[in-house]
Amino acid sequence: MNNKKTQLLILMMIILGLSSCHTETNTDEESTPDATTPVTITNINIEPIAETIELRATSQFQKKVAIKSNTNGYIDNITINIGDEVSLDQLLFTIKTKEASAIEDQKNIKDTALYFSGLLKIKAQKTGIITTLDHQKGDYVQDGDQLGIISERSSLVFILEVPFELHSSVKVNDDCKIVLPDNQVINGKISGVLPSVDAVAQTQSFVVKPITDLKLPENLIAKVQIIKSTKEKAMVLPKPALLADERQTQFWVMKLINDSIAIKVLVKKGIETNDKVEILEPQFNSGDRIIFSGNYGLADTAKIAVQKPE
Repeated sequence: MNNKKTQLLILMMIILGLSSCHTETNTDEESTPDATTPVTITNINIEPIAETIELRATSQFQKKVAIKSNTNGYIDNITINIGDEVSLDQLLFTIKTKEASAIEDQKNIKDTALYFSGLLKIKAQKTGIITTLDHQKGDYVQDGDQLGIISERSSLVFILEVPFELHSSVKVNDDCKIVLPDNQVINGKISGVLPSVDAVAQTQSFVVKPITDLKLPENLIAKVQIIKSTKEKAMVLPKPALLADERQTQFWVMKLINDSIAIKVLVKKGIETNDKVEILEPQFNSGDRIIFSGNYGLADTAKIAVQKPE
């Protein structure tokens, strides 16, 4: 009899222990809150957007005037240096003729009819900048030899190399932006096109005239931005709001359905710029809330906590 009571008591203690463990487990599970992801949000904007192409261009002076000797003789004096700005009829070189150099002491000649200086002046035929000097003082030059080059500052253009498959997107008289190596942006206009294609690179050269007062040097490599297509009214999102798979074939955004849950919405994108992207499908309302930051790695349906931007 005592053995039966003892067995019954042990059985009751085991049942009570199991029940207690189950209750504690449930309590722990119920007390653990679901994980939420802090996010910031943005909205769809209806605004103009433009697709641009960016190509390399090199600056070049189109108009250059050669400074030439007009006699045989020795360069007696040079009044300019490379980089100097010169004006029309400014004195550039003085040349002593070969005959005058052959006379050792003309000052002792009393007959003035026999005396001549033999110095000839070379003046600038154009206003511009000295970009080349080919001779030094004392050099012997012949009639017609090139002494230097004057480049007209106003003739500086950028030669834009356009792959032939894109040539239809570049049109004469279109406006463009020129991005200099220091990231300074100036306006430009496509003023012409050369009627030939590079045989190796298969690029066609376009002439871009910079609209600026800057004194730009020759052989400066810049980037030219040309508008390829535009839309006046497009659904636009900031670029960080758009997510994509590894192959960049599927795109989506995380849209809030209430203050604590966001769902994955597949989208079709259109024009893309450096910081914005056009959404073609589906149609969103201006009041729809889209996750801007904190969206990376979120599941199809995710619990979120909206944070105020700092």
